[in-house]
Amino acid sequence: MLASAYRRSLEEAVKAGAQSIAFPAISTWVYGYPKDEAAKIAVAAISAFLAAYPQIEEVRLVCFSEDSAQAHLRTLTV
Repeated sequence: MLASAYRRSLEEAVKAGAQSIAFPAISTWVYGYPKDEAAKIAVAAISAFLAAYPQIEEVRLVCFSEDSAQAHLRTLTV
């Protein structure tokens, strides 16, 4: 479901003609989804989508805690 949330949001961004989009670290705060797993899902879903739709030029992942930011940085540097 988490990967689908990213894909659907990106699809809507393409439909709207957007060139950039920002995402919060979905489900990692109130819902308690594990930050490392959420980061892997986010990066994988976004990367796969961007390979097919290069018109999205920028995606920002917004993290509201240092733990979340570090999880995303670890995933992005692998």
